[in-house]
Amino acid sequence: MNGDKKTNRWSVVVGGILIQMCLGAIYTWSVFRKPLQAEPFNFSLTQASLPFALVLVFFALSTIVGGRWLDKKGPKVVATTGGILLAIGLVLAGLSKTIVGIAISYGVIGGIGVGLAYGCPIATGVKWFPDMRGLITGLSVFGFGAASLIFAPIAKSLIASKGVGSTFIILGIIFLIVIIIGAQFLKNPPAGWLPEGFKPSAKTSVTKHDFSFQEMLKTKEFYLIWAMYFIGCAAGLMIIGQASPIGQDVGKLSVSLATVGVMVLGIFNAFGRIFWGKISDSIGRIKALFLIFIICGITILLLNIIPVFPAYFWIGISLVGLCFGGYLAIFPAITADYYGTKNSGVNYGFVFTAYGFGGLLSNLFAPKVLQSTNNNYSLIFVVVGILCLVIAMLTFLVKPPVLKK
Repeated sequence: MNGDKKTNRWSVVVGGILIQMCLGAIYTWSVFRKPLQAEPFNFSLTQASLPFALVLVFFALSTIVGGRWLDKKGPKVVATTGGILLAIGLVLAGLSKTIVGIAISYGVIGGIGVGLAYGCPIATGVKWFPDMRGLITGLSVFGFGAASLIFAPIAKSLIASKGVGSTFIILGIIFLIVIIIGAQFLKNPPAGWLPEGFKPSAKTSVTKHDFSFQEMLKTKEFYLIWAMYFIGCAAGLMIIGQASPIGQDVGKLSVSLATVGVMVLGIFNAFGRIFWGKISDSIGRIKALFLIFIICGITILLLNIIPVFPAYFWIGISLVGLCFGGYLAIFPAITADYYGTKNSGVNYGFVFTAYGFGGLLSNLFAPKVLQSTNNNYSLIFVVVGILCLVIAMLTFLVKPPVLKK
């Protein structure tokens, strides 16, 4: 079935970007951490880090629930519900004075809200754009990646003038309004819809069957894709989470310059989603992933030369950010390519759990190694770099899945 004259499919992309920019603001947590360690809260570093750890876990897990609900009820209601829960979590965090209260409201309630809404723009976009899934998923998650660049300075200014509690509440109200507006643009195309003149090719669609999540979990390709996503996210998040300390401890940069480095990484992370998404549409997902893992692995290994070539810090974090953005763009697209779009919400929800576990590993491995090696990053760079190169070889094993009867 070709054509849907009533819907401009690019309006779906606009709505999705609006939603993702609000959801991605969870990555501004570092702006809140130090104020929460000061009066009147006086939380410890571990306590002040807990809400962010919880928001990542519940975000990743709830994408499965949100995805299944999305496939049954459509994106508008699920995205709206996610926005409401995120707003409730932020408002309750603003009213709370205890770490338990903030952890539950921001981390658990807010995380569930983010997870419910996150898959809606992605799953809807791949249905409207079978001809450019990589670019569209890249645009969708671009909003998520760029959010901290916009909302971090806003949150910092609000905290300085209004305080932590009021900032949570103000942001919650803003996100509620914007997400509800964005959700109104989201709708699924008619069954069997295709753009005018579009003919599927091996690069844009490699399955004629819409796999259920049960069928997907029976294919070996799912576990290969999951493992690749897991290592890619663990590697990226490990460097992203340590970018400022790497700049200061290894590159001997000032705190302010190292902070600029974090912003540079964020910019490349955001634009890497569009760049690699488009590349994958041109050369294929697997070839694009192979290139990303090779580039990321070599880049991370070479971070060891920063003490003798300090300028490489800027090159390294830029390339790591660019590659990490690519993972977030390509894996939703390859899930749709291999397993169809009918159940793409819940299917990508299962694939996306790799992100959550990758984030958990990165937050356990790096601090443990640094503690045992007296803050020496060399082992981290070697282990993570080699892992990326090994995973690049795994791409040769990924083939279109075969439905098991």
